[in-house]
Amino acid sequence: MGFFNELFGKKSASAHLAKERLGILIATNRVESQTPDFLPKMREEILQVIGKYVAIDREAVKVLMERSNGVQMLEIDIPLK
Repeated sequence: MGFFNELFGKKSASAHLAKERLGILIATNRVESQTPDFLPKMREEILQVIGKYVAIDREAVKVLMERSNGVQMLEIDIPLK
């Protein structure tokens, strides 16, 4: 009976961890699939304009688009050199 309890009974810690990882993966895919097509081009244009005036680290730039309470927000993190 112990074998069947282990096999079908309580969930192991690895099963719980796998479930959490799957949830994170699904949430990440949802965010990526909702990203507008124009975002990469807009990111590049913004970096070109800002790059005219100050030195920026292009590899460290983060662009995030979120929707909260019916409001769409664009967040851009541009580290300056």
